[in-house]
Amino acid sequence: MTDGRRWLIVNADDFGQSPAINRGVATAFEHGIVTSASLMVRWPASSAAADYARQHPTLSLGLHFDFGEWSYRSDEWLPVYRVDMRDLKGEVRHQLETFQALTGQDPTHLDSHQHVHREEPLRSVLHELASRLDVPLRDFDPRVRYDGSFYGQSNRGYPVPGAIEASSLVRLIETLPPGVTELGCHPGEPDHTFNSMYRAERAQEVQALCDPGVRERIQSAGVHLCSFRDLRVMMPA
Repeated sequence: MTDGRRWLIVNADDFGQSPAINRGVATAFEHGIVTSASLMVRWPASSAAADYARQHPTLSLGLHFDFGEWSYRSDEWLPVYRVDMRDLKGEVRHQLETFQALTGQDPTHLDSHQHVHREEPLRSVLHELASRLDVPLRDFDPRVRYDGSFYGQSNRGYPVPGAIEASSLVRLIETLPPGVTELGCHPGEPDHTFNSMYRAERAQEVQALCDPGVRERIQSAGVHLCSFRDLRVMMPA
């Protein structure tokens, strides 16, 4: 039970997608307010990310299912890459088994790259898996409210740098409702070799997440930082 208190899980997506993202997540965890991360297992940097999580067991580690990425170009969303979806359950099983092999444990939570699990047929498949593992699935667990507003682009890919400033993060913290909120974030170091439409913004996120004033405001506002692993103890399913 939360007893009217406000709890905040700060979850870093895309962990394992590149070495620069790994470094950004590590910095935001060690020097900022990140408490959890979601691992992408299909990328070469996932092994290093899993090793880091083993060495830092207080970092709650979930599975960030990866079925493709889209970029907004020429006034439309175009695929950057896609995973073969003809055997959807087989791909879900493969990514879960890869996660388990890399980490030696089950994920503490489930979500997906670019939130593709919000739509069918993936929604039902991952909802069933989350129930079996007894872990939260983003947007579909009544114990946790998801907030994705800390993001430096519009839904059409246009820059919105003001959304990822420390002052914006402070305002978000001040208006948190009672209960548990998951704040999504995407920290990373600059990397001009990595092809991503969300690249420069990642470094700005790290700065905001590590800003001392943000942690001070969390404390003064009576907000409690926690992780998905803590949630199992606080609010059993």
